[in-house]
Amino acid sequence: MPQLIIEARSASLTTGLGVRRILPFRQRRMVGPFIFMDHAGPVDIQPVSASLMDVLPHPHIGLSTVSYLFGGQVTHRDSLGVHQVIRPGEVNWMTAGSGIAHSERFEEPDALAGGALEMIQTWVALPEKAEESLPEFHNYQPDTLPVFTDKGIWMRLIAGNAYGLENKVKIHSPLFYLHVNLDSGAKLGLPKEHSERAVYIAKGSLEVLGRAYSAGQMLVFAPEEGPAILAKEATTLMLLGGEPLGERFIWWNFVSSRKERIEQAKADWKAGRIKLPPNDDQEFIPLPESNSKPASSATPPAPEPLS
Repeated sequence: MPQLIIEARSASLTTGLGVRRILPFRQRRMVGPFIFMDHAGPVDIQPVSASLMDVLPHPHIGLSTVSYLFGGQVTHRDSLGVHQVIRPGEVNWMTAGSGIAHSERFEEPDALAGGALEMIQTWVALPEKAEESLPEFHNYQPDTLPVFTDKGIWMRLIAGNAYGLENKVKIHSPLFYLHVNLDSGAKLGLPKEHSERAVYIAKGSLEVLGRAYSAGQMLVFAPEEGPAILAKEATTLMLLGGEPLGERFIWWNFVSSRKERIEQAKADWKAGRIKLPPNDDQEFIPLPESNSKPASSATPPAPEPLS
């Protein structure tokens, strides 16, 4: 049986963009190096309202943001000068390191019609030696991400290694991250390459050892557990995990192994020392007015992050 079941909670990033938040969770803040996971959409809005969903420029430190779309498109801009539209099947991997600011805007409203927009965003904490690395951004096209198919099974490796698949997505610690589609009745065993593993049900439903689980749930498995998962209907999953990094603190959009580093990042953003995207620098999200301290991987969640 799963060690823990995490129920996605409703959260709001902007006026028009609601999400289901999976990580961090009160009883399990991280799975491997993954410290944050949001599922946005499907979103169906009027084209004139698309700008209400925009996530204005905001900062990050100590992590990589990973954006992956099932549908629609999003425009990314960051303080490195990158301007990148991400579409379904691509991976946007932005490593904040010592500090970066970025925005996510919805500039093609026609792409949102009919519930088209659907996105998964995760944050991957960095190992201590990489926390102060120079910021980087990479977009990986679908043809660089290996796909495996079998009877009733389709999977794309987003990053890391699992099931014998590997790719060239730049990571900083051992992990795996997969998009998996299962036909009704298909079975899949858990990957064995990593000690911490979880399955998020984006659509459909599963059965594990005779017990049913549904969309919006994350199943976290103990290292020694390896039961097969059975799709009860056509089902879409995100499989993720890896090796633990140790305690991490999180506050708003900042992640670090050191509390004092987060306090410095807060001061830097408030004082304007983290550069805004040069092609999107006319507005930004101010530092939240909160006296709460950074929360560690062993304490309740800090203020709600933004992507």
